[in-house]
Amino acid sequence: MEPERRRRRPAVSCVLCRRRKIKCNRESPCNNCVKSGRNECVYENPPPPAPRQPRSDRMSEAGTDSQLSLSSTNSIQSVVQSHGSDPASRGPTPATTTTGSSSSPSAAWDIETLKNRVRQLEGQLSQTSLTPTQRAATPVPVNIETNTTSLGGTFHIHRDNASNPVVRGVTHKSRKFGQSHWVNIVGITLFKDLIVSIEPLLRDPSCPFMTNHQRGKALARTIKAQRTPPWPTTITSPLPPKNVSDELVDCYMRTTETVYRVLHISTFRGDYDAIWETDVRPDPVFLIVVKLMFAIGAAVFDERFTLRASAIQWVYEAQTWLAEPNIKRRLTLQGLQVHILLLLAREVVDVGHDSVYISAGDLFRRAVIMGLHRDPKHMPHKSILVSEMRRRLWNTILEVCVQSSLTSGGPPFFGCNDFDTEPPGNFDDDQLGTEDALPKPDDQFTQVSLSRALRKLFPARIAIVKSLNDLHSTGTYEETLRLDDQLRSLYKNVARTLQPFRSSLGWTSSQFGAQMIDHLVQRYFLSLHVPFYGPSLNVAQTAFAFSRKVLIEASLKIWYNLYPQLLNPNGPSATDGDLFSGSDFARVTAAGGGVPRLAANQAALLIGTELEAQVKEHESLGGPISIRPDLFAVLQKAVDWQLHCNRIGETNIKGHLITYMLAAQVNALMLGTAKGETGPLLVKAAIEAEELSIPLLEAIASEKQDELSTDASYSGSLSTPASMDWDLMMTDALLDAGGDMDTMGWQFSDDNMKGDTFW
Repeated sequence: MEPERRRRRPAVSCVLCRRRKIKCNRESPCNNCVKSGRNECVYENPPPPAPRQPRSDRMSEAGTDSQLSLSSTNSIQSVVQSHGSDPASRGPTPATTTTGSSSSPSAAWDIETLKNRVRQLEGQLSQTSLTPTQRAATPVPVNIETNTTSLGGTFHIHRDNASNPVVRGVTHKSRKFGQSHWVNIVGITLFKDLIVSIEPLLRDPSCPFMTNHQRGKALARTIKAQRTPPWPTTITSPLPPKNVSDELVDCYMRTTETVYRVLHISTFRGDYDAIWETDVRPDPVFLIVVKLMFAIGAAVFDERFTLRASAIQWVYEAQTWLAEPNIKRRLTLQGLQVHILLLLAREVVDVGHDSVYISAGDLFRRAVIMGLHRDPKHMPHKSILVSEMRRRLWNTILEVCVQSSLTSGGPPFFGCNDFDTEPPGNFDDDQLGTEDALPKPDDQFTQVSLSRALRKLFPARIAIVKSLNDLHSTGTYEETLRLDDQLRSLYKNVARTLQPFRSSLGWTSSQFGAQMIDHLVQRYFLSLHVPFYGPSLNVAQTAFAFSRKVLIEASLKIWYNLYPQLLNPNGPSATDGDLFSGSDFARVTAAGGGVPRLAANQAALLIGTELEAQVKEHESLGGPISIRPDLFAVLQKAVDWQLHCNRIGETNIKGHLITYMLAAQVNALMLGTAKGETGPLLVKAAIEAEELSIPLLEAIASEKQDELSTDASYSGSLSTPASMDWDLMMTDALLDAGGDMDTMGWQFSDDNMKGDTFW
């Protein structure tokens, strides 16, 4: 049989058009295939390249090319998979089956045709995968609202492109804050209008506000410079007297250590007592740990935080030790303990707490290098003490990282699949001295019960932070409701587990930890639902009503947790001093600058904004306007609390200023004040707020240091700000009075215990 004559001229029409002998426009798919309902158009040879287009035409089509759909990519992939890139893996073609010989010219031609087709599809697939990142001629549509004022500077508020745009983040100067950062509240129209409405009035040269404001900022810089030691700081400062030191240690043990397990208490007590009982020079690293404990405990030592300057000194000493370039010498469990305590102390003492997120990344990677992300059962044999301490430290490191991510609005960059370390065992510390110790049942309260409870909540909390702050997170409302339900269910189970322990002997010493856990959980609910609070204020929109309800409840719980007296507004009245000198948790919240303080600030602002919204929703031609008395009582107490924070050493007056103005706004609306008269009333309130807080700063600046804080006043440069914090209490973001500050304006052996100290 004579072999089939091979076509000399290459075919340019598709297979279907050639069979039907009709004209083909040589597109993919061609016009005839489209009419026939075929999604694929097969060519024996690739179609000739299209003629070169003018530059203007190419630019006009760039946007279309950059939007190749995922369905197109899947179609190409399916064809590639159906044909395969290896002829041997595709089996015989129809032509080879017909001729019965794979070596015939027809079979060889078909194979070559399929090879060309595969190369064509692979090229298209490659171009499709490169288009989003390398040829993005048109940016993804983004709704960015820019607000510029002489007071607050320029804020870029990122919103969804939707009928009810949700705030997805805020950019200010060189910083991008995710949804969990408190500054996203500026995207709520009612709160934003409070600042914008008074700006023209503040420009009046006769208005004393700006002069007072500059005075307050100058006093704050002076106070911080007086408190700040030189850098680098020597680590040879003496310890306080023993009676004071003992009380500071107890303050730390009954507060922070109940939640964030860092020390082995039994071993620590022995080494601590040896400092006072022997003349042997103690280990310098151990002294750093002790001083960091002092710094944290100083926040609850008394109600005025009189040891603040000494606490700052101790934090700087630890930072100097940790900053040594030879990091390998710090890769020990003791080094991790110092690092953890330093970050906790920076938050409590308010020394650069806004940058703890950055330092937490360093801590996390040091722990990973040391293998703490792997459970000890996967590592070489270690004693039960070392194994449990590794689990406890890793558990605390997870908490530091997720909390700092929530606070800063930054992505956590890790998840539950990135480690397999188990939660700490249910041991009391004195059990870890023997190798045959067994963990207690879960229904028995131990010194790690609260830490284990936090670990049970960790998967839901890390999921919330990733949903809010990850780069490609969609953050849909359905996902928000799912995450809310997940955290709420886990928290109910944890509460049921801890409830029977209230009658145990160890519960009294763990009251601080119980308050802290509830405070943390409520703050996650706040952060999760705040993006939908603005749209929920639209009366015509009820889709986000649940978020509004959750925010009100969580805000009230945060304040009731701080000051239970607010639950009974009709009870015996108490002075501000009596109210604010209550529990250890209330003292830490007022004196520090970390998570509890930020949550209280955010809750107060949301309560004030909610009251304003309620008044506006119930506007009428006459008669009294009814608002929720529980919300109004919290707002009034928040104003007094902010002033109390200034009285005990807080140098920033913005918290008191904004809260005072919110309360004045609500009062004006309740009295039916005309819209044109609200602005002057707010300016008057702002001036009154400054007149209340600036004298407190003047008193602090001129006040001599306490006798226990010997050498705590240093000659730091008055022109260099000691710290630039982003939270509400340390920020000029909303009221930047023209300053030039680029801020928001606002060797231990694990196995050998002999000769080494372990705590």
